[in-house]
Amino acid sequence: MIFILVKFEIYHDGAYWCARSIGGDADIFTQGPTMDDLMTNIREAVELQFEDVLRTGTPIQVLTFSEIEVPPLA
Repeated sequence: MIFILVKFEIYHDGAYWCARSIGGDADIFTQGPTMDDLMTNIREAVELQFEDVLRTGTPIQVLTFSEIEVPPLA
């Protein structure tokens, strides 16, 4: 099956969870106060960016990469 893959880097900027697309032709940025809100916003942003593609019946998959910090042991 043919589909479009959209990749996002997810990070926390100190106040919001942010996502920016990486690679590909789409230039998408969105944010939200919680990770759940961010995931909803990513879906909406992808739907808007690829509205014409979705109308053709082509599915879109979203892959997210997130960064976390592991503090040193005390």
